Amino acid sequence: MDKLLEPINQFLQCETPNSWIEAAKDPKNLPVILIDHLICELKAAQSAMFLIRKYAVDKESGDALLEWLKPFETLIYKREGDWRELADKNKLTKSMIPKSNTPYGQDLIDKMVILIKEELHHFYQVLEIMDEYGIEYQSITPCRYAKGMLRNVKTYEPDALVDKLIVGAYIEARSCERFAKLAPHVDRRLGDFYVSLLRSEARHYQDYLKLAQEISEFDITERVAFFGEVEAELISSSDEDFKFHSGAPTHL
Repeated sequence: MDKLLEPINQFLQCETPNSWIEAAKDPKNLPVILIDHLICELKAAQSAMFLIRKYAVDKESGDALLEWLKPFETLIYKREGDWRELADKNKLTKSMIPKSNTPYGQDLIDKMVILIKEELHHFYQVLEIMDEYGIEYQSITPCRYAKGMLRNVKTYEPDALVDKLIVGAYIEARSCERFAKLAPHVDRRLGDFYVSLLRSEARHYQDYLKLAQEISEFDITERVAFFGEVEAELISSSDEDFKFHSGAPTHL
């Protein structure tokens, strides 16, 4: 695990504050950790789907992506459906066909489709754990983290896409770091689950960075460093909210 985390810890500009770990260890905060984790998995799949639909595939392929996500979104946003049936619905029924005029290659499509499939599988696994722990889903407000990153994305292409991919890399890397921080402080069932997520989350952040550099017309090192500073500030500064990606809690 240390070998897997080494490049992630070098990539991130700060560690998770101890105050966040202390709050996350508190059993009364387990429901919000799991519910927010659940929502994060769905949002990660939605973000990847948005990138494919906006930049890479034709309309028919985009519609197939929407259908793929629909039962997962319906469960969360409309509270309809049986979560146990979702395991059989995590399938893309159509090959993704690139837009005829897209400058972005098959690599973007392939990496994002794999990411969506894995995030939806993790979504289902979190639902399984919530069921085992007797935790019911309830609506919660999003924390400042993703919005705080995305407000710095450029408004023109291809720089906007590059920035979105860099933001995606930081979200995945921070998730990986937090799973590793949490794993020793929870029961074995949950700790083993968090450890099992590390490899895929680590690969996701690397895929995002690789795609960002392939698409960019310039070296992305400075943009990566810029978003690293933004991300570190959001993680290390005081935060009145407590969620999976929140900053240092102002009260435990």
